[in-house]
Amino acid sequence: MNSNPAMRLVHQVMATRALNAIAPHFIPALDRALHRFTGGRSLFLTFAAPRAGLILTTTGARSGQIRRTPLLCAFKAKQHTWLLVGSNFGKAGHPGWSANLKRHPDAAINWRGDEIPVHAAHLTGQQREAAWTTITEFWPPYAAYQTRTAREIRVFRLTRR
Repeated sequence: MNSNPAMRLVHQVMATRALNAIAPHFIPALDRALHRFTGGRSLFLTFAAPRAGLILTTTGARSGQIRRTPLLCAFKAKQHTWLLVGSNFGKAGHPGWSANLKRHPDAAINWRGDEIPVHAAHLTGQQREAAWTTITEFWPPYAAYQTRTAREIRVFRLTRR
């Protein structure tokens, strides 16, 4: 758990139902605009979790269209992998980007301004549990999101192609 009082406050606020009712509508739009403005070096969410934001580029599962989604990630430097969580702020349905990755696991990310081709693995069982521990230590609101939904929140590991 983060010992920084400001970060603890951010985590508490992000875990509230009130903020999560409006966050899915404004945070992605704000992230896309900030990402364009900074040349891929920054996202709104990185102010809450420094150096942990990326833009995921997927192929639509049904449409086949290119989709770009700003997301938080847990970066594991030693393995050079990224962990993504399909929390959808604890809403009942999985986010669209997670269906895209399940259907088309080859994707790309913009990570700190660099475009990187990646392959996604949907984690289940013990792999998911180990990743979930890492993820909830990194961003504690994910645990609150899981309590709000009956579905198991999807977790993906991205590796460089």
